[in-house]
Amino acid sequence: MSLLLALAMLAPPACPEPAAFPAEPPRAAQVQVYGHRGASALRPEHTLAAYAKAIADGADAIEPDLVMTRDGVLVARHENEIGGTTDVAAHPEFAGRRTTKMIDGQAVTGWFSEDFTLAELKTLRARERLPELRGTAWDGQFQVPTLEEIIDFTAAEAAARGRPIKLVPELKHSTYFRAHGLPMEDALLAVLQAHAYTRRAPVEIQSFEIGNLRALRQALGQAHPNIRLLQLIDEPQLKPGDVLAAGGTLTYAQMLTPAGLRAIAGYADAIGPDYHAVIPFDANGCLGAPTSLVRDAHAAGLEVHVYTFRPENTFLARPFRAGDDPKAVPPDGMVRQIRYYLRTGIDAFFTDDPAGGRRAVDAGPLPATAR
Repeated sequence: MSLLLALAMLAPPACPEPAAFPAEPPRAAQVQVYGHRGASALRPEHTLAAYAKAIADGADAIEPDLVMTRDGVLVARHENEIGGTTDVAAHPEFAGRRTTKMIDGQAVTGWFSEDFTLAELKTLRARERLPELRGTAWDGQFQVPTLEEIIDFTAAEAAARGRPIKLVPELKHSTYFRAHGLPMEDALLAVLQAHAYTRRAPVEIQSFEIGNLRALRQALGQAHPNIRLLQLIDEPQLKPGDVLAAGGTLTYAQMLTPAGLRAIAGYADAIGPDYHAVIPFDANGCLGAPTSLVRDAHAAGLEVHVYTFRPENTFLARPFRAGDDPKAVPPDGMVRQIRYYLRTGIDAFFTDDPAGGRRAVDAGPLPATAR
């Protein structure tokens, strides 16, 4: 057997041309680009530098994931386990705080935000969460920002650029934090009300849990029209953290049925599924047919804000990749993929590379196929 024949036999089969489908209009007046944890493909996530890059690259919104400190301050980290995104492991004074905790039914080992005061967290520096993919050039340069600092920064950027910049904070593990005497919802509303910018600028609060969004809807009432709520959707077989803690049976798959979507519309303005729930990939990384999710959500009165488009080959469907290096960033790969997904009628999307997201939205008529 020749080497070329052997390689051909090992290679995955060519992707079939996805079936053509009609473009659906979004429910939103304009599709928006959300800087996922800032411009996290280009700077360490959840730093002011990442948010600054996202805004400079044309993001309509920036997304701070929120956790709490021991002294009740909201700070931006993807998870309350901070070992993966800070240099805490290099601080011998904090070595004794490494521990294992149960977070939403999963054992997690590391260092946790709720075991640190804000002053202690400010001695740490951010580092890249995916160093094997995105390098470490920016490690050690940026602090962990508070929500107040993010709001002040965003307000200044909005004023300087003459355009509103939406804030899309995510409450992480609300039920867990409340059980530890740290009610996140109360703290978030207090901070939003304390700042002139967030009393008028667009804000969209998101969570994978249900109870906190329901409570926020009741607390907000009609008095805060600038604040919207986004119900995030995890893997179909999983349960929201508050459902799990209460011993309930509701899964995310059940939440995406027509009846489940109507229930969500009773308290939220949009859903946030993984984009694979809109157009799935098969086992070979080829594109499948669009699901009915966007149409079903729109019919229930909900917008669809999908996550997360990333620029590297490893995250792209095969028609949009270039070569075999998982770290490679095809110049137009993510842009082409987003534009194909825009045909489904999604209303907003999260991306690690807002410049590419901006190009995808602003590039004119949508393509008829993925090629």
